Amino acid sequence: MEENKMANNEQVKNGIFEMGPKNDAYAQYFTGQSYLQGLMADDEIEFTIGNVTFEPGTRNNWHIHHDGYQILLVTGGEGWYQEAGKMAQSLKPGDVIVTHDGIKHWHGATKDSWLSHIAITAGTPEWLEPVSDEQYLEVENHG
Repeated sequence: MEENKMANNEQVKNGIFEMGPKNDAYAQYFTGQSYLQGLMADDEIEFTIGNVTFEPGTRNNWHIHHDGYQILLVTGGEGWYQEAGKMAQSLKPGDVIVTHDGIKHWHGATKDSWLSHIAITAGTPEWLEPVSDEQYLEVENHG
């Protein structure tokens, strides 16, 4: 099992899209270390595409996309996605998550796996409070 995790983590770090540098620009909105590689930004197109990679246990803060949406295409590792007031969903490669305008949510890696996803994002994010360690452990322990 542990050998599978190691292979899985190496697959995330050496994925189909470059992992990119440390995500310093958004570090204040994450618990743990993430990496961001922009894949497409075009002034004539009203959305961005980025490869976001999370180290084990890393997650972003609760946030809302205003006047837009976010689509996550999970490409590697294991993680969590949760909307406010709902149970968390497990993330694995091949999963597609659509977050509609105005929905408060967070996403991140499991405690013992890296996670990588392509984020297609439109609109303006509103960054909110961090996912507390207690909230995160509740998800980890109960899924």
